[in-house]
Amino acid sequence: MSDTETTTTRAPDAPHPLRWPILGLLGLAQLMLILDITVVAIALPDMGAELDLDRAALTWVVSGYALTFGSLMLLGGRAADLFGPKQVVLAGLAVFTTASLAAGLATGAPLLLVARIAQGAGAAMLSPAALSVVVRLFDGDERNRALGIWSALGGGGAALGVLLGGLITAGPGWAWVFFVNVPVGLIVLVSLARILPRLPRAGTGSLDIPGAALVAASTGALIYALIRAGDHGWLNTVTVALVLAAAVGYAAFALWQRRAAAPLMDLRLLGRRPVVAGIFVIAVTTALMVGAFFLGSFYLQNLQGHGALMTGVLFLPVALLTMAAAAAAGRVIGRLGARLLAVLSLAVAAAGFLLPVLWSGTTAMVTGVSVAAAGLGALFVVASATALATVAPHEAGVTSGVSAPSTSSVPRPEARPSPAPLPRAAPPAPAPRAPRASTTRSSSPPAWPRSPPSSSCA
Repeated sequence: MSDTETTTTRAPDAPHPLRWPILGLLGLAQLMLILDITVVAIALPDMGAELDLDRAALTWVVSGYALTFGSLMLLGGRAADLFGPKQVVLAGLAVFTTASLAAGLATGAPLLLVARIAQGAGAAMLSPAALSVVVRLFDGDERNRALGIWSALGGGGAALGVLLGGLITAGPGWAWVFFVNVPVGLIVLVSLARILPRLPRAGTGSLDIPGAALVAASTGALIYALIRAGDHGWLNTVTVALVLAAAVGYAAFALWQRRAAAPLMDLRLLGRRPVVAGIFVIAVTTALMVGAFFLGSFYLQNLQGHGALMTGVLFLPVALLTMAAAAAAGRVIGRLGARLLAVLSLAVAAAGFLLPVLWSGTTAMVTGVSVAAAGLGALFVVASATALATVAPHEAGVTSGVSAPSTSSVPRPEARPSPAPLPRAAPPAPAPRAPRASTTRSSSPPAWPRSPPSSSCA
């Protein structure tokens, strides 16, 4: 596939003329990754019945994707820095789309599980690289708006998956939760191959394979511990062992990064106050959204007696308000400042969580979760802008892999009795900014310095 490059020159600091269509395409790809978690979770009972899958197999249908996605995010971000984000975006999208086709065609557990792991690997390449592209194509107020749109897709995508999962399962069948990714993925792949510019590489050196293996194994152990804790409790021997193994692995990773000639990441990045503060707020926001989704869906289905499809319909305002609030936050954060917007967002979220405490019933629960989701959607934008404000261009991909919440944190609504455990995943956070590159033909594409975003609360 050949690239379509502009033949007219423009000022080095001029914004890319196709930045908004590119954002739309990358956002659609990212939405597909997030939807794939809750959509698949809703289809698990039908999937297990038709393929005769036992509890363990169904567990790994969800966990295999979450583990691979979460544990390889840092490696995918580093690859985007070293090889260029366009190449990694297209490769990740191609892997994810092909794996989706294989999952839909699966007639048994082996092919289905291999396909889900391949989907996670493709998503781990696509997500951080795409986030890096978004930030490198936008600047100033436009950058805040782009981050708002990106956060809206992540925050609302999981809620939309509840609705789409019910519709697809009740309609064409479980296989179409995978097949629907194929035409969407191909359209996005062809379109991005034509209009996405070849941004200059933001890093030098080679991939730190030992470091990548350490961080992937540690992250995988931690994510699996979170998944297992839902069934067996935090004090279970295996759960505790997994948490300890993750801690030891991360310590070994830190030691290795100090010795490696070409480390996977600069550990000094985690010593910056804005980065740490932003990551902390992302973690808190993710935990609150997980609680709202899980408890809200459990209450509506198990206590109020709503089915999967009706619960999905009831979650529609949750998705819409999350998206609207995140998009609005991206527009006003430059004027209000990150601190004030964070306080307002937390106040809105707290008010929403208070409603179902004071009143019971479907109306109170849906209203409360919707209001809380609006506050959390805006808070994602604040956290992302704070974490990414001081990141240098050569740290773009790596930081996106660090600051993006784990895909193991989005809960699975229990529409019907299901043998699978609760997957937890969260919307990925926006990537760090980096300089834009011209799409004109040039042997050495220039990189333009950018002023720091005004949204940082550092």
